[in-house]
Amino acid sequence: MARTVAIGIQDFASIRENGYFYVDKTDFIREWWENGDSVTLITRPRRFGKTLTLNMVERFFSVEYAGGGEIFEALDIWKNAKYRELQGTCPVISLSFAPVKGTADFRDMRRMMCRMLYEQYNHYNYLLEAEGLMDDREKEMFRAVSRDMDEDIAAMSLHMLSKLLMRHYGRKVLILLDEYDTPMQEAYVNGYWEETVAFMRNLFNATFKTNPYLDRALMTGITRVSKESIFSDLNNLTVVTSTSTKYEDAFGFTQEEVSASLLEFGLSEGEGKVKDWYDGFTFGKKTDIYNPWSIINFLDKKKFSTYWANTSSNSLVGKLVREGSKDIKIAMEDLLNGGSLRTRIDEQIVFGQLDRSEYAVWSLLLAGGYLKVEEHTVDPDTGEEEYVLKLTNKEVRLMFRDMIEGWFKDYVPAYNDFIKALLLHDKKAMNRYMNRVALETFSNFDTGNKPSDSTEPERFFHGFVLGLMVELSGRYTVTSNRESGFGRYDVMLKPKNDADDAILMEFKVHDADDEKTLDDTVAAALAQIEEKQYAASLEAEGIPRKRIRKYGFAFKGKNVLIG
Repeated sequence: MARTVAIGIQDFASIRENGYFYVDKTDFIREWWENGDSVTLITRPRRFGKTLTLNMVERFFSVEYAGGGEIFEALDIWKNAKYRELQGTCPVISLSFAPVKGTADFRDMRRMMCRMLYEQYNHYNYLLEAEGLMDDREKEMFRAVSRDMDEDIAAMSLHMLSKLLMRHYGRKVLILLDEYDTPMQEAYVNGYWEETVAFMRNLFNATFKTNPYLDRALMTGITRVSKESIFSDLNNLTVVTSTSTKYEDAFGFTQEEVSASLLEFGLSEGEGKVKDWYDGFTFGKKTDIYNPWSIINFLDKKKFSTYWANTSSNSLVGKLVREGSKDIKIAMEDLLNGGSLRTRIDEQIVFGQLDRSEYAVWSLLLAGGYLKVEEHTVDPDTGEEEYVLKLTNKEVRLMFRDMIEGWFKDYVPAYNDFIKALLLHDKKAMNRYMNRVALETFSNFDTGNKPSDSTEPERFFHGFVLGLMVELSGRYTVTSNRESGFGRYDVMLKPKNDADDAILMEFKVHDADDEKTLDDTVAAALAQIEEKQYAASLEAEGIPRKRIRKYGFAFKGKNVLIG
């Protein structure tokens, strides 16, 4: 009989005590311990079991659970007598920065961080009562840890707690920190990056670098924040990213684990479809890793859906694609159409570069699990690495389509009316609705660098093309900025059936030196379509000229004229 699937439980003991569905990942404890690294940072996409793993590590080592080894019986780690003796022998500080979300400014973030540190002290409040453990000065410092404590006290709080726990138990502490990078992502999205960097650097330095009471530490997150940002003083840090071979099968489900799970639940017949939807992650040299959140939801609900893609806000991802350069949007067109992207990546994410470095954007999307590595090459002369990336799987592809659709549908009802008018060849209605769309969405595609009137339409245009791709995917193949005839057309809509016309669009910004009116700009756009023979590739595929519609879009500020 198949076990019960419990959704969203991240407490290891609850899963084990209730006999819920669980894929044995306890060998991670042995692997991590035997590696002996002082401070380990492991990055994996969200919902890949990081929180459950840290809870499992805490339940295994913490002195608070001494004698509680029965929940590990029959699991891999318990088969080793050496590790059975380690259970419950270490003082452990375990905390998560996951709650630091939705913080509008640095003041909110700092208050939330101080509250979490204060709660750690509340948990160990019994240390105040331990006879002879602290002198009066130390007790005063202990009590000074509060929700509104000074920054120097906050920075030293985990360092001081480590000292007291080691003194009390006679053994150095383990520190477990989940979602270490959440405050950094929030700071980037909401615009208080510099203050957060300073706060985190001081806290991390005191906790992980200058802490003689630390045995070892384990941190998890989605991204590897650059060393220059918050780890500049931390030379004892071992970083394990998605391209590292360490712990490559400790997070996520392997093909063998998925096959066994489907068999247990009588779902083996759909294994090929499961692979298409949820496979595609690669860690180190281990391919065919499945995201576990979608698998356990599929086992429970027995239907295909975008479980992982819809579990939390994709605001940062949406911001990067929506406000990105035209090259980022063009690359997204190819990716959404099943194509690939050849690029360099840098696994040290520099958040301050995300608005000006395409490599940083692709690196973050790879770290977040939205992209997968199809090919990796190293230049033998320069050592330069290059990656071929694709969207990870069908679930991710559908997530991006929904996101792009939302850019317009959520804010601009006129967008749907424009699409209808376009299909009906109603230029009067196209003009009316397109002006509303442009007026309301230009700022959504603004990169924040005060674009000029000449560049802002380009940002809007490439986002608009992605919207066309999603909205018309059933009837048209939509491409932009591709070669045809003697140049590069702006937008081509190639019909998938004989009932629809092909469509060419050329976008031009009004040039006051050469064009008196927007009508002149429209005429110049249409003339370019003819002069450059943009229709050549459509005609080469057998589409008659009379079934190729051509439109010129003229922009002046946020005003648009279509002819």
